[in-house]
Formats: sequence, C-alpha cells, structure tokens
Amino acid sequence: MQAVILAAGMGKRLKNLTCGNTKCMVSVNGVTMIERSLRVLDRKGLSRIVVVEGYEGEKLKEYIGTLHIETPILFIHNDVYDKTNNIYSLALAKDYLCMEDTLLLESDLVFEESIIDDLLEDPRSTLAVVDHFESWMDGTCMELDQEDRITDFIPGKLLKFAEKENYYKTVNIYKFSKHFSETTYVPFLLAYEKAMGENEYYESVIKLIALLETREIRAKRLNGQKWYEIDDIQDLDIAESIFADNRQEQYEKISGRYGGYWRYPKLRDYCYLVNPYFPNAKMLDEMKSNFETLLTNYPSGMRINSLLAANLFDVCQEHIVVGNGAAELIRMLMEQAEGKIGCVCPTFEEYPNRCDPEKITAFHPQEEGCRYTADDLICFYEKNPVDWLILINPDNPSGNYIPYGDLMRLIEWCRTRNMRLVLDESFADFAELSEDAADSDLTLLKDSVLNQYEKLYVMKSISKSYGVPGIRLGVLASSDEALIAGMKREAAIWNINSYGEFFLQIIGKYRKAYSESLVRIRENRKKLMAGLGKISYLKVYPSQANYVMCQLTEGMTAEYLCGKMLEKNILLKNLTHKLHDGKEYVRIAVKSVEDNDLLIGELKKLESSEQKQPISSVY
Repeated sequence: MQAVILAAGMGKRLKNLTCGNTKCMVSVNGVTMIERSLRVLDRKGLSRIVVVEGYEGEKLKEYIGTLHIETPILFIHNDVYDKTNNIYSLALAKDYLCMEDTLLLESDLVFEESIIDDLLEDPRSTLAVVDHFESWMDGTCMELDQEDRITDFIPGKLLKFAEKENYYKTVNIYKFSKHFSETTYVPFLLAYEKAMGENEYYESVIKLIALLETREIRAKRLNGQKWYEIDDIQDLDIAESIFADNRQEQYEKISGRYGGYWRYPKLRDYCYLVNPYFPNAKMLDEMKSNFETLLTNYPSGMRINSLLAANLFDVCQEHIVVGNGAAELIRMLMEQAEGKIGCVCPTFEEYPNRCDPEKITAFHPQEEGCRYTADDLICFYEKNPVDWLILINPDNPSGNYIPYGDLMRLIEWCRTRNMRLVLDESFADFAELSEDAADSDLTLLKDSVLNQYEKLYVMKSISKSYGVPGIRLGVLASSDEALIAGMKREAAIWNINSYGEFFLQIIGKYRKAYSESLVRIRENRKKLMAGLGKISYLKVYPSQANYVMCQLTEGMTAEYLCGKMLEKNILLKNLTHKLHDGKEYVRIAVKSVEDNDLLIGELKKLESSEQKQPISSVY
C-alpha cells in the first residue's frame, strides 16, 4: 500500500497565508496540514508516499525534508499548476497508481487518524470516504443505496436543500486497489482528460465510473470521526477549534465564538438559553413561505417596529423601543446611567461590562447558591445607596427568582429613594405559575405597572424566550418617554431586519402555542433537575429560568467536566470564574426531553467511569 497526496494548488482563498507559501503548509494550531497528514501516513507501514507538488514546490520539498518522515517520499512536479486542476496532477501520478494499492488524499484536509485506520481495515478494495452532508460543506454531493453504492452525484449548484438528509459529501480521501487503478480508473482518467481538458477534476472520473454501475467503487461512511477541508480563513478558524491540542483549549475556542454553533452540526448546545419549543412548526412554515420577500425587501424602521412591539406587550408605542437583541438596548441604556450603579454579582455580564467599574456597587449574595430576596437587596442598598439598580429576574446564572409581589415592593422602595430600577425579565416567562395565574402575571412589561413609576425600565430578550436568537430581537419599556424617544433616535434606522419585523407582526397569532411551549419547558425543568440531582458529583440549585446552576462536588472540576462532555459533542457553561468563591460550578440549559435525557445519560456514564479512577483535570 502506498499513498498519493495532491498538493500542487495555490490556495488563493487563504489570501496572505499562502502568499509565497503553498496551501498545505498553512498551520492548524501550530502544525501544518501536510505535516499532520504525513505523520499519520508514516505510522501505517506504507511502501512510499508520492506528493504531487506545484506552487512553491521547492519550498514544500525542503520543508518536508525537515520532518524526518521514515516512509520514502517521492515528488512529482506539476509545472502548470496555475493553469490546470487536480485531474492533471493526478494524471502525473498515473504510473504509481498502477503499481500497487493506493491511499489518495488531498493536502488541504485535517482529519482524525481513525479515518485512515478504518479505511485500511475495511476488506473492500476500492472506497471513497464520505460523510453525511452538513451545512458547512461545499461542492458536489452524492446519494447512496443501502449497499454503499453511489447512485447519483449532485453538483453544488443543483443541490436541493430540502433533500439534504439524503446527501453525502466526499471527504477527498480514497482507497484504490491496484486492479481498479490499472484496469478502470487510469484509463478513464486519461480518456476524460483528453476529451474534457486539463482544467477538470479527478472526482468527475469517479462520478463517471460510479454511474456506469461497474460496482467497483463503494462509499465508506464515516461514523462520527472529525475532519475538515480548509479553503479559506473561516475554515481555518473552525478547524482550529475542532482539532485543538487538548480539551480545555478546544472548549475555550468553541465557547469563545459566543454562538454560531450551527457550524458544528454534531454539537449539542446546553450553554445558550433558547426556548426549544417555539416557534412551532406552523409559525416556522409561515416564516419560510415569506423568506424570499423578506430577504429582498427593506424592513420598515423603528416606528413600525415599536408599534408592533407595543401591540404584542400591551404598552403604548411611546413606552417601548425595539433593539437588535437586548444587547443593543443594554448598551444604549447603560450609556444613560449616571451616578452609582448597583447590581448583583454574579449576573449577566453585559450590564456591568457596559459601565465604568468604579461606578458599580456590587451586591454579593451570602446564601449558598447565590440565593437572595428583595429584602436582601433593600437591606444592602439602604446602607450602600446607588442611583441605578440593575436586577435580572430570574437571575443569570443562578436562576434565583424574586416573586411578583416582592418585585412590586422593591419598585415602591426604589420610588422612595428616587432610584432608577432596571428589571431584565428575559427569563421571567419560564417561572412557575400559581394555579390561578396566567402568563401575563409573570411580567412587569405592561402599562398598568410602567405608569406607576417613571424610573422603572423593563428589558426583555425576545431572542431567548421566544426561541429566535438568530433574528436578534429585544425590547425595553418604560413610561420615561424622554429616555425611550432618545434611544429610538440613537438606534440605526434599520436596526431590525425584515425577519425580525415579520416575526413581531405575526407572533400574536401564536400566543397559545407560546404558552404551551412554556408549560413544556417548566415540566422539562423539573425532570432535568430531578435527573441531575441523582448524579453524585452535582449539587443542583433551584431555578425558575430555562437553565439550572449546579455546584460540582467530589473533586470534580468544571474544566474537567466541560472538557469530557465536549468529547461527546455536548457544550456546557463553565461558571467557576464567575462566582469567585473557591467552588466549581456549571450552568445547564433546559432543552427537549430527548436532549435532557441524553445529557443525563452521559453524566451518569462519567460518574460510573470516575468511580473506577480518580478525577484529573490534567489533559
């Protein structure tokens, strides 16, 4: 068995990274792609490795010579690399293909070694490694039958994304038998090149052979192994997070993206806090049916968005402003904050991060699990007066909750002190209801409350509770009309896109579905907390939000737990650095029953394995 690596390309899309440097010499976490591939292949007992080089070929040869690879390496030079595509590069290696069985791969790949191991161990002689199609993949896809025969090839421009579940993408790693290369592939390759020219792709020859039903080539489906093709700097960034050197580095790189986890299709996100049951299928269908219209038309602007939000939340238009997520509104509001600012610590960091640290007077809950009451806040700020008080209720990350009646008492106390109160109720809809209460009883976002106190400002993230973080919606409501009007003037004229506007326009039709989604989350939260409570190394704190804070015990660290879960494609939130009390904490989002059960199952498996060996945070 030998290997052939195609490495003649220029990699123009990597811009300055390939200026005077061949593409495969670009580093992923400090190791070049070509070195990664060669190290893997060097451990497989191959007879030789043939590298087809072109752009900056001499530099590549010199570099490979420094790697001290034990397997013999031969080089073939493509002197027209800038005028040809990879069909020409592979044709240059045709004689070697016919000498023995061959592993064929491209040089711009990062992949798990087990992919090569499984390919070599598979008794089938000629295989194309494929993976289930995901949104990040580019180019031609294929369809397979139950016997791994390739039944169709679909060019990228003809992909029907509604049928993507049926599609597979080549990983650009192949195993060719000597017989297949000698009798089929090389003759077809030469004929195809002669007929179609040298600016074609070797995959087209594979497509032709597969569709002729020679049954010589089969698909080798991956089983969760990681790989990534690097064509541009965005690919490089993602690959560095997937193939980080250790669990902690990987965790930091992925969580540091602050979202965009759809780029990691196998990742289950228990970090970000989104309603999994809303929008319902009917609402999604309505939005999809208007996709093209919304994409190709301007939104209406602030006046209309305020009108829509006012209708949704039963406030007058002059009392509400719509933001590009609550984050935009938090920034604008905190710019108005003069004097001393009170906030709970820990809390949602967007608020204190937007303030001068010297202005902040922080309240640190003394009760275990960051529990506190309205009376605790009143007592503390009686002694430590502030001009603004910021309260997230339920609080993030603790899930601590101050009931409606106590909030009204806190508002009255703030009135007596002429104190401005910012109440963020982004998670309030998830709180438990008494038997005779309605969802509206959970919120202060209504004129019947706002009109009682002009210096009350109620913030709400629609993105979280309504399950639409991708369209970025938040509202701020207050009877302080001068401040609200000022924020409207400050906001960009089209701060909300057409999708956000349309969502606000139609959501009234789905109030019942939204209420039903909240009931399901409350039920799921109870079950999740019960399941987590049975894990020996977790101490679960009560929560009225769509997340649960847990303290880690028995020597378990958050770094270790988050790293181990990430190995299972599960992302948790490490809270240890937020609480500063010497203990270890994580936050876990409440998701669907299926997702919650999967998480509990993985936590139990870890519990069982750690009973057999000591916990270690050393990777």
